[in-house]
Amino acid sequence: MAGKIRVLIVDDSFLMRKILSDIVNSDPELEVIEKAKDGKEALEKMLALQPDVTTLDVNLPVMDGLCVLEEAMKKQFVRVIMLSAYTRGGASATIKALELGAIDCIAKPSGEISLDLKRLKEEILSKIKIAAKVEGNKYTYSVPQSSGQRAREHAFKVIVIAASTGGPKAVLDVMQHMPGDLGAAILIIQHMPEGFTMSFAERISWQSLVKTKEAEDGDELAPGKAFVAPAGSHMVLEKNAGKVLIRLNQEPRVNFVRPSADVTMVSAADIFGQDTMGVVLSGMGRDGADGAGRIKEKGGSVIIQNMETSVVWGMPKAVYDAGLADKVLPVEEVSAAIVKYAGSVAGN
Repeated sequence: MAGKIRVLIVDDSFLMRKILSDIVNSDPELEVIEKAKDGKEALEKMLALQPDVTTLDVNLPVMDGLCVLEEAMKKQFVRVIMLSAYTRGGASATIKALELGAIDCIAKPSGEISLDLKRLKEEILSKIKIAAKVEGNKYTYSVPQSSGQRAREHAFKVIVIAASTGGPKAVLDVMQHMPGDLGAAILIIQHMPEGFTMSFAERISWQSLVKTKEAEDGDELAPGKAFVAPAGSHMVLEKNAGKVLIRLNQEPRVNFVRPSADVTMVSAADIFGQDTMGVVLSGMGRDGADGAGRIKEKGGSVIIQNMETSVVWGMPKAVYDAGLADKVLPVEEVSAAIVKYAGSVAGN
């Protein structure tokens, strides 16, 4: 690498930015080219200035450090060292940062404002120099390419299954044929009375290879796992520090029901975009039709159960009449279509 190693310093504390800058500039092989005080500014400067190395704090206003790292890595390879009190002792933030592509982490010795940071001077300088030598093609967060398709935006996909009358049997039929290494998380909205959804989730888990539970607020989505929306609560998704979490709420009913498939589908499509599939099975009413529309709008896929195998062809028919169904399938073929769409964890 010709010339000095160009370093961007990101920290919300003016004092910490000053101390870090003094440390970096004390080495004749390094130079601080710019500083940033919040996540938005950090992301903009990382992409515009393309520093050789960025020191990035986890705890930032506007956009936290993990989100900055994830967003930057989607656009180009960046060499990042996480430097924060939140990376001490192998904490979860450290692990997540490394998963996202951070090259190394350094713990501030005395919390967010560490006036004694200079005692880590040699460690900081050494790690910056090592990071600057890392080649992008050996340390990348790029997502796999599909032939003829856009780059995958997420490490896994999400499948939203909606059902009502006649749905429990249909859902079980579908879930029984799912592999345990499915490359997608599954969200199930089955209209049923309160007190039944936990047992329904347990039943699915017993009869399939997919680990299934009644969703709880804060559950983290992961491939090969399924979550049943609890009766009485809408289930939505929230992106937080590189994770996708389930959030439950008791907002007004949609389509006269809570949980509503429309609510979950819209939320999933807004986060996962083209990596979203909606599956509408037997049920009365039209819940799922508006959600299917959002999924299609975002580039995702929609399949519905056919009339012949549906106990009530109401919800699937609403999707069909709106021209939103990519496939109309008998229930025994739905699981194969999901597997083909999602792939496996190993294959993603």
